[in-house]
Amino acid sequence: MNPRDNPESAETRLQMSFDDNSLLPQLFGDGDQHLARIERALGISLASRGNRLAISGNAAHAELARSALAGLYDRLKRGHEVDAQAVDAALRMAPQHGGEPWSDSDEIRTRKRRIAPRGPVQAQYIKALRSHEMVFGLGPAGTGKTYLAVAMAVDMLMNGKVERIVLSRPAVEAGERLGFLPGDLKEKVDPYLRPLYDALHDMLPGDQVVKRITSGEIEIAPLAFMRGRTLANAYVILDEAQNTTPVQMKMFLTRLGENARMAVTGDLSQIDLPKGARSGLTDAIETLGGVEGIAMIRFSEADVVRHPLVARIVTAYDRHDKTRRKPNDPQG
Repeated sequence: MNPRDNPESAETRLQMSFDDNSLLPQLFGDGDQHLARIERALGISLASRGNRLAISGNAAHAELARSALAGLYDRLKRGHEVDAQAVDAALRMAPQHGGEPWSDSDEIRTRKRRIAPRGPVQAQYIKALRSHEMVFGLGPAGTGKTYLAVAMAVDMLMNGKVERIVLSRPAVEAGERLGFLPGDLKEKVDPYLRPLYDALHDMLPGDQVVKRITSGEIEIAPLAFMRGRTLANAYVILDEAQNTTPVQMKMFLTRLGENARMAVTGDLSQIDLPKGARSGLTDAIETLGGVEGIAMIRFSEADVVRHPLVARIVTAYDRHDKTRRKPNDPQG
């Protein structure tokens, strides 16, 4: 195709100028490392001189760089930091990726940090967690499904919108039968709930986590402990929901009480149930699609925000599974 037939494939040169020189060292990064990161990601060239920046390269990629840099500069003007992760997030959030640079309203605030979306799907997810009573976060590891749900729960607890947080996981590796493990009940179940503890410690000072768990404001328990309860005035999260059975999932979802919120997170490519067992998450997706008040946000490997190698690992496994799977294989 002739570049003239597709203007976005043509080479271009854009100019940007910034009115506050004091912010430029943070915007460009130590030794211009943030600019270099954008250059590598987009295959364009960035050259700074004073308060001006020249962007050269493919027209579409140059415009993407301009939008990302404008979003990062706006972030600095609002008093937030810019690091490598923020640069990656800005590239994902640029208009060409389907979203706008984030604003304060997109962020979740906890005692220890402000958490901004690191991609357009994360932005949709945060909006859904704020506006819906029940949200399903679906997709591979590393997309922030559970982390953002815990952050929103802490945000709502700190702002008095709920009175407590309830975090749960199915202890599927032990089949919910924990008696053969050594130690008391807490010692038996803690290994399965550790990721939830880790997320909490990222949001709150350690002493606050311990205090609130002791007082009952924060409860972390295996799924089996939810049976027979009604959870009111609470933010309730079920993690690793792909490892529930349909009966367990229905039991959990019907625990929703007055002034309560629920987030259900899971990855249908990581089902650890016995072979042939149907996942409660699969069943719920098929049953509840379109039900008013329920949002279902789907992440893909493109939304992985951990180490870049994690995204490549997820993609490789997904590709391998597709080539290995026979056409008549059950899908859960």
